[in-house]
Amino acid sequence: MKLLASLALTLAVAGTAQAAQPLSVSGAWSRPAVAGTNGVGYLVVANTGKADALVGVESPLAAKVEMHSSSMTGGVMSMKKEDRVPVPAGGKAVFGPGGYHLMLIGLTKTVKVGDQVPATLNFASGAKLKASLAVGMGPAKPAATHH
Repeated sequence: MKLLASLALTLAVAGTAQAAQPLSVSGAWSRPAVAGTNGVGYLVVANTGKADALVGVESPLAAKVEMHSSSMTGGVMSMKKEDRVPVPAGGKAVFGPGGYHLMLIGLTKTVKVGDQVPATLNFASGAKLKASLAVGMGPAKPAATHH
């Protein structure tokens, strides 16, 4: 009986920890790109908990993934590598065209409309989130994202 009660408590705690995850990903998408070239990734990271920061992203379909920011100065678009992107408490970090974005450097295979690009987001807090970027010409449908 003690074993059964202990197991029930363990499952309840695990379920609560899962439900309490303050970070989530939505609208994850990527444009089509050819193997050997670079791709791009967009998504929104929402945070219902304490302030955090995205400090790295990995994908098995890219040699490496970098976070970049874009800005327009004097009519010239420039891009800068970012080592961390803040995700404020109760706020979000938006990765979209013309702003923050993920550079999928050295794609290991061609990605075409309808494909999925798996990614793991790593945060300063130690949290890790899995995401799937739907390859298309705009934001993914809600069913194509993982929380």
